[in-house]
Order: sequence, then C-alpha cells, then structure tokens
Amino acid sequence: MFIDIFNGDADGICALIQLRLEQPREAQLVTGVKRDINLLQRVDAGAGDELTVLDVSMAKNTADLQRLLAAGAQVLYIDHHLPGEIPQSPLLDALIDTSPEICTSLLVDQRLGGKYRAWAVTAAFGDNLDASAEAAAKPLSLGNADLQSLRQLGIAINYNGYGSSVADLHFAPDQLYRELVRYDSPLDYLADAGSSWSALLAGYEQDMTHLEALQPDYATEKLAVFILPREPWSKRVSGVFGNRLANEYPDRAHAVLSRNDSGAYTVSVRAPLNNRAGAGEFCSSFPGGGGRAAAAGINDLPVAQYGEFLRRFETAFG
Repeated sequence: MFIDIFNGDADGICALIQLRLEQPREAQLVTGVKRDINLLQRVDAGAGDELTVLDVSMAKNTADLQRLLAAGAQVLYIDHHLPGEIPQSPLLDALIDTSPEICTSLLVDQRLGGKYRAWAVTAAFGDNLDASAEAAAKPLSLGNADLQSLRQLGIAINYNGYGSSVADLHFAPDQLYRELVRYDSPLDYLADAGSSWSALLAGYEQDMTHLEALQPDYATEKLAVFILPREPWSKRVSGVFGNRLANEYPDRAHAVLSRNDSGAYTVSVRAPLNNRAGAGEFCSSFPGGGGRAAAAGINDLPVAQYGEFLRRFETAFG
C-alpha cells in the first residue's frame, strides 16, 4: 500500500505533484487544512507499506513516525520545519533542511534535478520565498508575465489551505491536488479554461477586499498585531495577509489573529522579512504552536491570554 501524507498548502501540494509526475502511482491521500499537522496520527501502516510525508513537522509527529517505523513501514520524509530528534532507522529516508530560504517543494526539486521546476517555483512563491522562487526560475527563462502568473497561483493555492476545517476552504486539498497533478506545468493549468483556476482566483480576490480598511490592534516601528473580525473569510486570509504585511513592511514582525470554531484565536506570525528568524521559536513557546524561523503559528490561543501574547510578542520582536 502507498500512502501520501502532505500539508494542504501550496508547498505540500506542489511537492507531491512533482513526485507523482516523476513516479505516478495510486496512493491513499492523507491531508487537511494547513494547520492540521498531526497527520501521521491518522495513518495505520506496516511492513510492505510505503509512506511519503511532505511539508509536515516531524517534531509534531515523532511518536507516530516511530510507531510506523516500528511496524515496518518504509518512509520518505521531506520537510523544512524544525524536526526535533530524527529517528534512526534504515526504513527512514529523511531530507530535512530548515534554512529560511528553502521550502519542501524546492527540496523535492533538488531531488528530481529540476524536472518539474515550475511547480517548485509556484510553491516557493506561495511560501512567500520570492527571492528563492525567482532564483529557481532563472533556468526556465520565463517571461515576467508567466513568472507573475506562477506567483499568483502559488499565493492562491496557499490561501486555499487556511481554515478551521476543510469546510472553510474553496477546495479540499486532496481534491485540488488531484486536479493539479494532471498538468506537467502549472502554466498549463492556468491556460485551461476548464480548470478550477477562475473560481479559486475569484474567491481569493473577494476575500482580500475585506482587508482594505483593516487597522492594526497594536503597532510600533518593530511589530504590528491585527485582529480579524469573526467572519468566514478571516480564517482563509490570515496566512496570505501575514505574508503581504511582511512584504510591505520588511523590517517589522507581524501577527494576524482570527477566531476559530472553538472561540480561541488562531495566530499567524511572520518574522521581519529582512531578518527571517524567531517566529518558530516564539510560537513554539505556546501550546499548539510551531513552525519555521520565518513563519509560524499558534492553533488555539485563548482569548484571555491575548495580553500575555502581546507582552511576549513585544519581548521577542520589539
């Protein structure tokens, strides 16, 4: 049995697209919204089974990874989050790189020798790694219009992954993956009038209009905190809004808070673009928090702890 386990954002989806274009096979898909990171909990596998895990924090899944390896499953694990202690097993093929300018899809691109690089470029744009995306795209000799189209697609796929549940999304990540993997190049998907692209773009553009008049709840020269209203669109825009703020104010750290279904805050944190460090460490200091040095989050921050969050955010980045 083959099982593909991947984050439901642009990086996870585009990483799997590259691998399955290179090695097509029918597999059970295990994914979810971007914040659904304990994906290995949902996997039951043993000897003879082959698992591929992409863009999923190993540190958050260590116990289940050890369980699956002990049961005899073979695991390919590619990721760019802090891994914690990597299990030692001949059944584990782990490619982990936590450099702030890398993402999982770029690691897969390295592994495949750039064969489906346009998908890796798309993912890097979605992860707000514009410089890395542009550097990777140079051998493709794309015109500026095509490059910007890949950027727009990456942002839109990433946006689609945010929500408290799959019901909040325009497209379930496994559904979107199954459609996108039919195209050797993301440009082919964008050119196909029968694809889901127009619906995905329309949803993104409509949601982003709500941000035009939004003001920070707290702001200094070094950081800003935004609290989104309790609306369905707020769950979907938190990540891309954080990325947009990071690009517009590269010397400032940002936190974007939105209310989730439990009534607590879901938090997206972006370190300053000009100093991509500290976000993962800061968020990991809260229960249910984690991520990368440049971008991280907290799944459930009690509303009553907002003052404490603000104090610690100021200490970390102010």
